[in-house]
Order: sequence, then structure tokens, then C-alpha cells
Amino acid sequence: MAKTAPKKVDTDKSKAAPTAAVVPVPIMLWQSEPDNHDYPAAESYLSLLTTTAQAKKLVARLKKAPIVMHPAKDILRSAQLDLLPMDDAAVVRDITKVAQGMKLSPVLIMRGDYTTGTPLVIADGYHRVCSSYHLSENELIPCRIIDATI
Repeated sequence: MAKTAPKKVDTDKSKAAPTAAVVPVPIMLWQSEPDNHDYPAAESYLSLLTTTAQAKKLVARLKKAPIVMHPAKDILRSAQLDLLPMDDAAVVRDITKVAQGMKLSPVLIMRGDYTTGTPLVIADGYHRVCSSYHLSENELIPCRIIDATI
């Protein structure tokens, strides 16, 4: 398989048209545990990358993984994903939740592999990572992370 150059995360916030009001970042932005509905969403996504049976096993491992903290900017870079704009509907929804004092659910991640050029996989929570980045690129995001091996 030919290696491709990693996508560049566009961190120039001046390019995004600010459509949402500036939101003061609360002290506690995150819940301590993922929402129950995040696991079926992660399984659905992972089943596009592997078999349904393997996706179920990966999600079972995600449920048991400890919560670890990583900055939004590092998650996006290691996933090689573009930052969604502030006017993306799901980003607006999450930033609005934060503005209303609601906490966001931790993200579910499958670790990448630098030796093969495999990027990290955000199984659930891409919009939450982008929302957090818009609020503060250094915001520590609670994650459940597993290795891709089954």
C-alpha cells in the first residue's frame, strides 16, 4: 500500500467565518464518562473499517479502557483530520451545549501506528473534538483509547 502524505490540519482560525458568539469556556467542559449512545455510534463507524464482529470486540474494549486526557490539537493532528468550521451544524450544537452549561461526552479513540503511517481513529466524538478546539486548542479532552489489535 502506497503511503500518502498526511493531511494538514488547517489551524488558521481567521479563515473560518465566525457565526457563533464567543463562548466563555467553563471550568468543567467534560463529563466523566461517555454517553451510552456513543458506543453504538462508535460500533457503527468501526464496522465500516472492519467486520461487525471485530467492531463489537473493539467497542467492548473501549467500554473498559481508562479515561486519559489529550489536547484537542494533538487528537486532530494524530487523526490527520481537518478541523471542522465553527458553522458546522454539529459543532454549533456542541458549542451551544457548552454555552448553556452542559458537559460534553468524552471521545472514543482507536490508537494509530506511526510505524505504518496509520492515523488515530476517532470512533466517536469528531465534532466534539472540533468544538473543543474552537473553544481552546489546548483544551484537554477526556478519551477512552484502545489499540487496534483485537
